[in-house]
Amino acid sequence: MTKFSLLLGMILLSWAAQAQGIGEYLGDESVLYAETKQINQFFRRFNGEEDQEGNRYYKGNKNYQNPQLREKYLKMLFDNQNPSMSNSLKTEFISKVNSKSDPVILDFHGGEWFAEVNAKFMYKGREENAILFLRLQEEKVGSKWIFTNAYFAPFAKLFSSDTTGGVEFLHPMSHELDFMNLRKVFQDNKAKVDQFTARGYQPDFLSIMLYEIKNSNLKFKTVSNVKFHFFQVDGWYFQLSKFNRPGYNRGWLISDLVKVSPKERELLTKYIYYEK
Repeated sequence: MTKFSLLLGMILLSWAAQAQGIGEYLGDESVLYAETKQINQFFRRFNGEEDQEGNRYYKGNKNYQNPQLREKYLKMLFDNQNPSMSNSLKTEFISKVNSKSDPVILDFHGGEWFAEVNAKFMYKGREENAILFLRLQEEKVGSKWIFTNAYFAPFAKLFSSDTTGGVEFLHPMSHELDFMNLRKVFQDNKAKVDQFTARGYQPDFLSIMLYEIKNSNLKFKTVSNVKFHFFQVDGWYFQLSKFNRPGYNRGWLISDLVKVSPKERELLTKYIYYEK
């Protein structure tokens, strides 16, 4: 047997082993059904509400949210190429959400999750990336996605001054001058005007973006990437991203997983929103 034949045989055996492993969960058409193609499908698979071929289970069916079915799909809903998610961490998470006594079921309309959309805009003759944050808002009939926050690097540069201890200030007796020294703020120090705001001031980039869009200074081009942030599992955070790549581990997958305390959750949320 030549070295090439030996190598080819090893590759084929490896592929066969992978197919057999997936086949235990999904059957013969594993390649077709392994990919989680839609967000709604991710919810159903996470909750154990569909069979191996994507057919829905409804309340009253013995397999609806069945712990064994859930465990099979939950193991497949992680990005296996992310080394930061250890097997022990994933096992602990699965045990938490798939507990027989107190299971955690994701609720599409339950809040505690939001979208992060990376989009391209034209601004002052240049293509720029903007990050938009959206959440579902319930209405009298149905629901809709709404903007909640935004980050735009060109705006961030304009508001890069530290407001926690800026050297610029208005004298505490300015009121006796009828605040005529505002000239110092708006003319002499306009590049540092944010230093005259309250300690910890955070600019509202979303309002600025909407203003610039209304004035046709900021023009949308396309969406380049989307991901979702979930806090519905108490004590945990996970990120959902879409992977287009060969193999079975593709589609919408959990791309990041972290245990978080209430304080850590607050800090993580600020980090996601690009807040100081």
